[in-house]
Amino acid sequence: MSDILRRHRVAALLGAALILSPFVVSFADSANNMGASSTVPTTQTPVAGIKAPNGSFAPIVAADKPAVVTVTTVMKAQPETMSEDSPFDDYFRQFFGDQASPMPKTPPQQQSQRAEALGSGFIVGSDGTIVTNNHVIDGATSIKVTLDDGTELPAKLVGRDAKNDLAVLKVKADKSLPTVKWGDSDKLMPGDQVLAFGNPFGIGTTVTAGIVSARGRDLHSGPFDDFIQIDAPINHGNSGGPLVDVAGNVVGINAAIYSPNGGSVGVGFAIPSDQAEKVVAKLMKGGDIQYGYLGVQIQEVTPDVASAMGLDHPGGALVSEVTDGSPAAKAGIKTGDVITGFAGQEIKDPKDLSRAVADVAPGARETLNVWRNGKAMQISADVGRNSDDAKTAASEGNDGKSQEQALRVPSLGLGLTDLTPDVREQLNLTDDQRGALVERVNPDKAASAAGIQPGDVIVGVDQTPVKNARQANQAIAQAGKSGRKSVLLLVDRGDAQIFVAVPFAAG
Repeated sequence: MSDILRRHRVAALLGAALILSPFVVSFADSANNMGASSTVPTTQTPVAGIKAPNGSFAPIVAADKPAVVTVTTVMKAQPETMSEDSPFDDYFRQFFGDQASPMPKTPPQQQSQRAEALGSGFIVGSDGTIVTNNHVIDGATSIKVTLDDGTELPAKLVGRDAKNDLAVLKVKADKSLPTVKWGDSDKLMPGDQVLAFGNPFGIGTTVTAGIVSARGRDLHSGPFDDFIQIDAPINHGNSGGPLVDVAGNVVGINAAIYSPNGGSVGVGFAIPSDQAEKVVAKLMKGGDIQYGYLGVQIQEVTPDVASAMGLDHPGGALVSEVTDGSPAAKAGIKTGDVITGFAGQEIKDPKDLSRAVADVAPGARETLNVWRNGKAMQISADVGRNSDDAKTAASEGNDGKSQEQALRVPSLGLGLTDLTPDVREQLNLTDDQRGALVERVNPDKAASAAGIQPGDVIVGVDQTPVKNARQANQAIAQAGKSGRKSVLLLVDRGDAQIFVAVPFAAG
């Protein structure tokens, strides 16, 4: 193994949480059902200079490669905080499968070490504005960008969005930097040629060619999954690099692979540019991205469900639960309703509803088309604000279990989640116990320094009881906005309750 590969071996951890073995069968089934077509209409215009029959991609590479960068992050190696019998094991397996771990498991003797991780990115502004994946820079204590000419520059995090797995960085250079342009991913069709740029395993900027294998892939990694599947080889370290069309424009951002062996097997995934460009534009302004919130648990309408409910065809989003006090509850949405339209948009499946609600500005009043008791009706709802403490419209998997992700309180370094029956049993809590369970604690943040531990249950914030993670998040956020230097948490730990003051300044 070369020195550079050994030095950047930790790069293989980047995106590991997105290598999802449970999707092998469904992808194979989809591939078997895809009919081959002898004539596929092209949607792209070749770059000037490419001449048939040579078909060289050299002009594209020459034009775009200078704008591709390597993103190197330094982070503190995380110590092991949960045992193999942790009540969260089922949660992690639900998202990542048995072969993937939610975080590196660091032996105790390595707790003080710092790890270096590697990813890619691309320049969209000549002033040094760079786009990459959120998971490339997540948890970083410092970020460095290496330009194509070898220049190394410190980078500042402008903004990031975990839900879309996107981040915007900024570097200061003594010259105008080369850029790439956004393309139109909506025009991509299966069979169209694409090029993937990035720095796999730290060996240097690399380009690979392939085709679009499929559109609209859902990896269950976030509420807005709409991945482009490609067969152009991408590997660990390619995350955040651009996927370009034969016009040389960015039509996607390399984000994930499926791999049974850690290397490329021709199944890669990219975030569509039409989705990414809108998010990046908001992040460049440095503002908080606000998503619409409806407050329902939803699941797929299968042919059997459609038949039982009197629908002439499957489609829409079946409401399995309505959150108390949510915009949906106030509007009169009920369990068993099938939402077939939202804000004038047809809802074909749960993902359609999640994306449609998220795109609406909080406070807007929108009309929902609903199928209830064999009849179609319309209901108006005031869309709420979905932050890290609220769900837009959480889909349910085939096993019927809610795929709700843990809630974060970034300013304190806490990962909070609700108390489920399984967690209550694991922690020997009573059925009437209320509060927010501390799932993770960032060792570099204020909560850890104050003594908060995984397994603690936060039952009060500033002497106000909280029933769940959402209320805890809201109360902590309100305390932060009030200008207080710290927040007082009432923590249930074992057989005792204690107050813990956590300063905001140290967070």
